[in-house]
Amino acid sequence: MGNRTIEIVVGLFMIAGLAAVLFLALQVSGLSPQSGGDRYTLYANFNDSGGLSPRGRVSMAGVTVGTIESVTLDKEAFQARVSLSIDADVDNIPADSAAVIRTSGLLGDQYIDISVGGDMESLQPGDTFYSTQSAMNLERLIGNFASGR
Repeated sequence: MGNRTIEIVVGLFMIAGLAAVLFLALQVSGLSPQSGGDRYTLYANFNDSGGLSPRGRVSMAGVTVGTIESVTLDKEAFQARVSLSIDADVDNIPADSAAVIRTSGLLGDQYIDISVGGDMESLQPGDTFYSTQSAMNLERLIGNFASGR
């Protein structure tokens, strides 16, 4: 009877451990179900989107305020058009704010950081950021350094 109890406890412990690993894997990969909170969409156009991908984070002052919905090519302007899904409680982003592509760490994921402006008017759902800063292309930077430009 004692062996059976130990086997059941070990089995339950293993199931709990696997569930915890699965949960952490989903959180890190960004595949976890999103909260059903209200959101609105903003757009940003970039000359070079770098490694942006859907479900990437959008932050302001280091706080995550939304996610990247899609990255598409604007065939008229030949720029990357990024659709941003912003939490509804962040509804006062100044109209002169800038969307900047940043990198987490040296070789980490790229995300969009909103640099807050000082305008009294706020961006409305469906608006486009006027000011953007594209991703830094590391290969181009190294090539320019190596060629002396």
